[in-house]
Amino acid sequence: MKAITSVNRQHKEAGFSLTEAVIVICLLSVVSGFAVLNVGEVLPAMSANAAMNQTVAQLRRGRELALAQRRNIELKFLGTKQIQLVRYEVPNGTTVLSTITLEGKNEFRLFSGTPDTPDGFGNGSAVSLSGPASWMFLSNGILVDSATNPANGSIFLGQDQHPETARAITILGATGRIRNYKWTRNAWVH
Repeated sequence: MKAITSVNRQHKEAGFSLTEAVIVICLLSVVSGFAVLNVGEVLPAMSANAAMNQTVAQLRRGRELALAQRRNIELKFLGTKQIQLVRYEVPNGTTVLSTITLEGKNEFRLFSGTPDTPDGFGNGSAVSLSGPASWMFLSNGILVDSATNPANGSIFLGQDQHPETARAITILGATGRIRNYKWTRNAWVH
């Protein structure tokens, strides 16, 4: 008789009750609801990070090509979404090396009320590089304006109506150093 009682007890204790299953389903529903609500804020931020990385890669590509090929590489900002690299040939002529278009709804954008980066290279516009509106990386890696003066600058990115997507890239002309920043609604962080 003892053997039968122990088997019956194990059979009764196996599995989950209906109440336990309903509680687990309710908890999963609540957690899923929070995840769905946060996706609307996370996706634009992820897209802005991708645009920032894309811009940094294009700038670094321009500098590295200037160093490797011992040629001047012009940096052109076309419209609100494109960056183009153009190589100056010897004795004359140019070759377009690379053109990128910022993905999604990202564009060169400076949000009102957002201060300049800690580097302080901005001048109140989305693409703010010092000197005349022509910049190039020289074969020694520095960024200069059309008068061959070192050109410091900031490039601001973001998506319309989404200030949380504010991103910035700064360039120190004398060294060609490129830094990226993310706006946290309070400060720029590197």
